[in-house]
Amino acid sequence: MLHSFIKDGFDRGDKAFHLVNPELREEHLKRLARAGINVQNAMDTGQLEVRPWQDAYLHGDHFDQNAMLALIEEVLQSADTAGYPLTRLVAHMEWALLDKPGVDNLVEYETRLNYVLPKYDDPVICTYDLSKFPASMVMDIMRTHPVVIIGGILQENPFFVPPDQFLLELRERRSVRKVPAWRTKCLQNRILRVWRCERQRLRAAGQHFGNPGGV
Repeated sequence: MLHSFIKDGFDRGDKAFHLVNPELREEHLKRLARAGINVQNAMDTGQLEVRPWQDAYLHGDHFDQNAMLALIEEVLQSADTAGYPLTRLVAHMEWALLDKPGVDNLVEYETRLNYVLPKYDDPVICTYDLSKFPASMVMDIMRTHPVVIIGGILQENPFFVPPDQFLLELRERRSVRKVPAWRTKCLQNRILRVWRCERQRLRAAGQHFGNPGGV
C-alpha cells in the first residue's frame, strides 16, 4: 500500500520526507527506484529527503520528544514555504526498540503529535513492524492514531483516544508504578485482553493485524 502512496506523491509533485533505519537506507532507496521513482533526481531537487534515525528521533543518541515535535512541524512548514502541494512523511519506528534514553516516551510523543498534525493537511504515516513490538505497546500506539492501516485497509480507528484524555491516563499510570507490582500486572493484563479480543474480531471479519508496510 505504501508503494502506491509514495509513488502517487511523486507524480503529484509532493515533498517526500522519510525517516529510516540507517542500516537499511540504501535498500530503502533501491525499493523506491524499483517503484519507478527517479531517486537521484528527486534527492538533487529536494523533493525527496531521507534521514536516518540519528538525524531525527535519536539526534544526540537519545530521544527528545519536544525536539522531535518541533522537527515535524518545521518539516511541514518548510515544504509548504518551498511550494510543495503536500508533504508525505513516512517514519519507520523500530528505533523505539533500541536501548536509548528517552525511548520510553514514545507513546506520549505519539499522543502529542495529535496537537501538531491537525494544523496541516499533510499525510503522516508511522510504520511499525508488529512482529517486533509487544502487544501492550501496540495497543497503546493504536490508541494514539485517529486512523490506522489494518490488513492493508485504511480505516478510522475505533480505539483512538483524544490527546488530553490519553495524556491524563499516562500520568495516572505513572502513579500506578508506586503501587504493588501485582496491581500493575492486572492493568497490563486488561490491556492485553482488549487487544486480543479485537484481533480475534478482525480475524473473524477476514482482516488481520500486520505490518502496515513500508518501502
